[in-house]
Amino acid sequence: MIALLLMLAAPPMVVIDEQDVVREEAPPHGAIGMSTAYRISDIVPQPRTMEFRKRVLHKGAAIGLHPIAHDEVYYVLSGEGEVTSDGVTRRLRPGMAAYLYDGAVVGIKQMGREPLSLIISYPVTPK
Repeated sequence: MIALLLMLAAPPMVVIDEQDVVREEAPPHGAIGMSTAYRISDIVPQPRTMEFRKRVLHKGAAIGLHPIAHDEVYYVLSGEGEVTSDGVTRRLRPGMAAYLYDGAVVGIKQMGREPLSLIISYPVTPK
C-alpha cells in the first residue's frame, strides 16, 4: 500500500525567488514600451499545467491586443491600468482582477504615474 501511495504522490514542491527569474524586456504582443518580467513558472520542471508570471509594465508600456486560447487572469498588485477584452475597456487598480475568457482578444496597458505591476496566470496549452 505504501509503495502505491509513493507512486501516486505529487512531485516535490518548487520554491522560486522572483529575483532568480527577473529580466528586462519589451512586453509581449507588440513590444509596446518596456517591462520587468518575472517568468516564475518557466523554471518549474515539466510536466506542469499552469503559467504564473509577474510583470511590471513601465510608464507607457502595454501587452498588446492578442487572441487567447484559454482563460486568463490579470491581477493588479500596484499602479493602474486599462484592460481590454473584445473591444470593452475597463480601468483596473490594486486588488482588482480581470478574468478573461478563451477566444477573446485581450490586452492591458499601464496608466497613471506608477508602473503597473500585475500577476498573469493561465493554463499551459498542451503541445
